Amino acid sequence: MSLQKGQSVSLVKKGGEPLTRIFLGLGWDPVRGGRNVDLDASCIVYDASGRDIDRVWFMGRSGQRGAVQHSGDNLTGHGQGDDERIAVDLTKLSPDAAHLLLTINSFQGQAFSQVRNAFCRVVDSVSGSELARYDLGEGGPHTGMFMARVSRTPDGWVFTALGLPGKGATVRAMVKPGRDLLT
Repeated sequence: MSLQKGQSVSLVKKGGEPLTRIFLGLGWDPVRGGRNVDLDASCIVYDASGRDIDRVWFMGRSGQRGAVQHSGDNLTGHGQGDDERIAVDLTKLSPDAAHLLLTINSFQGQAFSQVRNAFCRVVDSVSGSELARYDLGEGGPHTGMFMARVSRTPDGWVFTALGLPGKGATVRAMVKPGRDLLT
């Protein structure tokens, strides 16, 4: 299911079974004739009150006691499919983990106008089926993007396409106190 900015979709499996393991995939390509672009996927784990309780990124590839794992750093964006992945075992997340925020940063400070075909997606790791996808579609002068949020609800997990521009070469530089990305 391809989403537009601001849309949400339930991640409950067909038949009502709860999801157990997912991965968040990020893909991109440099603009034609342009130089390589080093985008970095990160996942910030928040509790229900909006407190940042963990981060997983290329320099801290494991979080939540191994429940969240980063695949490693792709420095170019070349190739087909996902360039970076963050695997999440939903059954092993701490009970206070309420939201997973997927961000992208341009590590070398290149603007998103130098990127094409950027997307993020959520895939059921057990079945391999894509559950939700958000295509960036537009570039811009920003160096970061708050791509999507996966939130725990009483009825299961929900994926929301955010598509909000940010600024910063790393997730640490981009997330500012007081910016509410969870509602």
